Amino acid sequence: MAISISQEAFDSMVRENMEDLGMDPDEALADAVEALTLQGADLSGNTFRQIRTSTFSALSQSPPSTSLLRAGIVKRVPGEATAAEVSPVVRVLDELKASLSASGGSEQDLDGLVSLLDELRNLCCSGEGSENAAIAVRNGVVEALVALCASARVEQERLLASALKSLSSVLRDVASTEKFRRSEGPRIVMDLLQGGSENSDLLDAGFSVVAAGSAGNEVVKESFMDLKVDELILRVMKDKSKSNVQSLYDAIRVLLKPDDNRVVASQVYGYSRRFAEIGVAEVLVNALREQVAPSSLPSACAALKSIAVNDEICRSISENGGIDVLLQCIDGAGEQKNKAVARSCCSLLSKLAASDANKSIIIQRGGFDRFLKLTSRFSEDPAIIQEVMSMVTVLTLRSPENAARAMEEGYGTLAIQSMQRFPSSVQTQKQACLMIRNLVARNPENRIVLLNDGAEKLIRKAMALHRSCKDAASSALRDLGLDNYNA
Repeated sequence: MAISISQEAFDSMVRENMEDLGMDPDEALADAVEALTLQGADLSGNTFRQIRTSTFSALSQSPPSTSLLRAGIVKRVPGEATAAEVSPVVRVLDELKASLSASGGSEQDLDGLVSLLDELRNLCCSGEGSENAAIAVRNGVVEALVALCASARVEQERLLASALKSLSSVLRDVASTEKFRRSEGPRIVMDLLQGGSENSDLLDAGFSVVAAGSAGNEVVKESFMDLKVDELILRVMKDKSKSNVQSLYDAIRVLLKPDDNRVVASQVYGYSRRFAEIGVAEVLVNALREQVAPSSLPSACAALKSIAVNDEICRSISENGGIDVLLQCIDGAGEQKNKAVARSCCSLLSKLAASDANKSIIIQRGGFDRFLKLTSRFSEDPAIIQEVMSMVTVLTLRSPENAARAMEEGYGTLAIQSMQRFPSSVQTQKQACLMIRNLVARNPENRIVLLNDGAEKLIRKAMALHRSCKDAASSALRDLGLDNYNA
């Protein structure tokens, strides 16, 4: 992970180049950027990390010990404003603050505010969005937008939706999400979602903020869960007219993802169980069956996958028809050549197949045959083939009966052909090795078939070409009965 450096430390280094080394301003700036880049500093605004203050001489004025520093460096000569600071992000933010102070609440005033908010969001979602968002955050955009959401009337739905969309576009790191938390953002957003639950655009914008604000921040996740966001999500999902609010599915996935590196033991496993206990998993299955648009289906699958954290939940999803729905979706994705849907459904089905009871159901429903048809429709796409091999690896784990059936269906041939066709795809090679292991570990009769088809040569080639394949490849060679499996 790249090391972060503060704006003050960066400015200090540039100033030192000018004052102590006699460089002109442009030379001093270029030297500082080059030196810090070579030393591994991140100047983009995408990292947030604890570092020791002795890492760079430029940090020598900071207190000793470990500091929490934010990136997002404005590359400038100290004392001079850069174009990035005065235009366009800071200009739009200044105009927005001035408009908020002067607004009388007329329709014309609201139109002006919405226009500025949309411009701000576009700047923070553009090609330079990360840097623009970092500049906006340093200039108080999070606090301003949260205050706007708190003061606007619920019936001003267009203004609120635009403000929430802008807010989600600037919440990109722990620095911004902490500002959001300290400004009481979670409570204010939940109040808006509770009051505006009849407006789909407002709901979509609000749940986008839930997702963005919770990403990488365990404390914000906890705040939303304390405010019963799970119960709100359930209520909204039960309304069929709101079932295609895609950001709602994203919010579930992010809330249940243990992605805060500052936390030793995340609470999200317990949150997943809460979602399952109140019935969110069941409603998600019903949505997949009846209501979800194809564009939202991958997000809905990812949401359900994040809830399926133990055997009991996996079995309950199956009992509610989840496996049948996913197999139908996989068939449809193959016919329509929809790669995103195919991958997401396969990934979710792999998770559910971790339950031994579900393995039998998948195979009884013709899973092996359906997956093989999917690979034939995506024969040139290693990503889909990887997902299928991953499913078969799970289905054949500790099950000689399933391994024998998989070989009969042609999965040994699939492994060999995939390794031949995609030698440069690391994940394809690795997943093929893992599947071969399970096909032969308890089925010695399958070893001869695969060895005769050239498995050994292909596995040794993968081990030589791809370092990350070494463990999977050597294990496959060992389970094939070869003595020199580490060679």
